[in-house]
Amino acid sequence: MMALYQRKGTVNATELLSRRSRGIRDAGTMIRLNMKVLRALLLQDSRDFIKVKQSKTSKSTIMYENGKIYFENYQKCYSCVHSEPQVLYKLPKRSKLEKFEDALLCQSPLDKTLASPSDHKPSLVALTANNWLYRLSAETGEELQRVYLSSNHKFRYLGWDVPQEMFYVKSVQNKETSLARQAGITQNTVMHLAIFQVFPLEIVGILEINKKVFGNGVTDVVLSQGVLVVSYSNKSVKLYSFEHIVQRNMTEKLTLGKPSSLLGGKTVGDVPFGIPVNIQITDCPPVLFEVSCTNNSIQIGGYPWHYIYTPPHKNDKGTHHICSVKDSTLATNGIQNMNCCSLESDGIFFHPDDSGRIIHVGPTIINVLKILGELNSGLPSKIVKDFFMATHRNNTPTSQVTVTSSGRTVKRRFQQLDDDPDQETFRMVEYEDELDLLAVVVTNGEEGEGRAHIRLHDNQSGKLLRTVDLIEPWDETFRHELFFDKDTIVHIEQKSTNFCCHVYKLRANGK
Repeated sequence: MMALYQRKGTVNATELLSRRSRGIRDAGTMIRLNMKVLRALLLQDSRDFIKVKQSKTSKSTIMYENGKIYFENYQKCYSCVHSEPQVLYKLPKRSKLEKFEDALLCQSPLDKTLASPSDHKPSLVALTANNWLYRLSAETGEELQRVYLSSNHKFRYLGWDVPQEMFYVKSVQNKETSLARQAGITQNTVMHLAIFQVFPLEIVGILEINKKVFGNGVTDVVLSQGVLVVSYSNKSVKLYSFEHIVQRNMTEKLTLGKPSSLLGGKTVGDVPFGIPVNIQITDCPPVLFEVSCTNNSIQIGGYPWHYIYTPPHKNDKGTHHICSVKDSTLATNGIQNMNCCSLESDGIFFHPDDSGRIIHVGPTIINVLKILGELNSGLPSKIVKDFFMATHRNNTPTSQVTVTSSGRTVKRRFQQLDDDPDQETFRMVEYEDELDLLAVVVTNGEEGEGRAHIRLHDNQSGKLLRTVDLIEPWDETFRHELFFDKDTIVHIEQKSTNFCCHVYKLRANGK
C-alpha cells in the first residue's frame, strides 16, 4: 500500500476537516491538527470570547475541572461543552456526615486496556466526612465504586501524584492536647496516609507518619513524583523514596473486596473494618534530599534537575534560589529577585509544559527563564532569560511632594506600590497545554473601577497574539480564580461568603 503523501507547509482548516471526514491520519495526529484549527480560529479577528448571559452564584465554593463546573459541594455539575453551561447531573442531598470533604477528577490513559468499561470513562473520586471514598461517573454522577477507609482515623484531604498514576488520602493531624501533656502522655502518631493506584482503583496501602520514625516537629506530608515530602516546624523539608518505603515495610499486599489477615480474615474496604495499616515503618528511611527554606516551600523540576527555594534568612527575603539537585550548587544567575514593592509577593514555578523552563511572575514583568547545563558537566548550570512580558505603564515617577491649593507642601509618607490597583498589573498566568498558549490576567483601575483583561501569548516566543476583555469588574480585595480551557474561559470570584462564576465562550462576532 502506498504511503500517504506528507505535504509540508500550512494546510487550511477546510482541507484538514475534509481529510478527517475521509478517515485520513491517525488519532494522535488528528487531535494535534484539530487543536491547530481551534487555535487558528481563536486568534481570528472574526472570533471573540463572549460572556454567557447569566453568571451563577453560590453560598459554597465553586470548582472547575476539565470542562465541568461543580456547585453545592460537588452535588451539582454543569458541562461547559455547549454554547452555554448545561446541567449534567444533580446528586441527591447528602447529610452532614455524608458530605464531600474533597474530590479529584480521574481520566484513564488512552494506551491501556482496562477490565471494566467504566474504568475508561472519566470519574470523580470523592471523600466523605464519614470516611467513605466514592468513585462516581463524571458524566452522570452514578456511583461506580465505594470503599470504606477506616473507623480509627479521620481522613480529610485528597492529593494527586500524577506521574505515578496514584492519589493519596490524608488524615487530619493529631494534635497533642494540654491535658495529655500534663498527664505525661506522648502522642507519637502525627497522621495517616492512604495511597491508591488508579486505572483501575487499587489500594497500595496505609502508612503512619510517626514521630519516632520521622522525628519531632512534622507539620505536613505530601506525596509527589514518587517521593514522600515531609515538612518540619524548623523550616526544613526532607524527601524520602516512597518506593523504598513500600518495598522495605509492606507487611501484606491488600486487595479491595478481598479478605486480609491484618483484619482477621475480614474484607478490605468494608465497614466497619476499612483498610488496615499494612506499611509499618519501624526505622527512618534514607533521606534523599534535605533543605531549609521559607514556608517549607520547595519546587523540583527542570533539566538537569534543579530546585527552587527561598532560604529562611532575613537577608534572603524576596529572593528565589535555583540550585542543582545533584550537588546543591547555585546556578549562575540563580538568584532571582523582582525587587518589587507590593502587597502580593511575586511567584515562581517550573513551567507546566514540561519544557524545564521557569516562569517568574511579578506585578509589572513576567520572565520566562531557561536552564542551560549538561547532565554530567562539572560546571554550574546557567539561568538565562528566554523571553519576558511587561505591563504598559506611565514610567514617570510619582512625585513624593504635593502642593495643596492653599500653597501648603505635603510630603507623601508612602510610595506607590508596584501592584497598586490603579495601575496595570499582572495578576496570574494560566497555561493552555493543548493550544500551547499562555493566558495572562492583567488588571487596571485607572478609571475608578477595577477591570481585567486576558492577554494570550504564544508559549514558545512570548508574542502577544490577542487580548480578551472581561466584562465584570475585578476587585482585588476579593479572591479570584481563572481557567482557560480551549474555547472556554471561566472566572470564579469570592465576594465575602458568596461565590460567583462567569463563563465566556468563543463565538463568531459577525465581523
